[in-house]
Amino acid sequence: MPKILLVEDNELNRDMLTRRLQKHGFEVACALDGPSGVEMALSEAPDLILMDVALGAMDGWEATQLIKARASTAAIPVIALTAHALASDRDRSVEVGCADFDTKPIDLPRLLGKINACLNA
Repeated sequence: MPKILLVEDNELNRDMLTRRLQKHGFEVACALDGPSGVEMALSEAPDLILMDVALGAMDGWEATQLIKARASTAAIPVIALTAHALASDRDRSVEVGCADFDTKPIDLPRLLGKINACLNA
């Protein structure tokens, strides 16, 4: 069972996405902010990270850069999640090392396709 680390500060989004991913056979660990996401990337050894980009003091892009800078977590694919569908957000996500980018509200079939593509790459 693949493990996903979901880094999401909005409780409603976190709970909804966790339940939906678990129904599709994923184990889900949750981090509430950027710093705990960085630490849980190391302690949980997830197969993939779903990273909200709007997290407060340390945004998802900064957290992703820290994850990618650490040898033990650099290979974990990260999919950025954001409510903004701007080309600049997509470009920034790629720039910091994200494997993919998806918008909120979550379109689950589309996100599952991206997750599976990353896990099977």
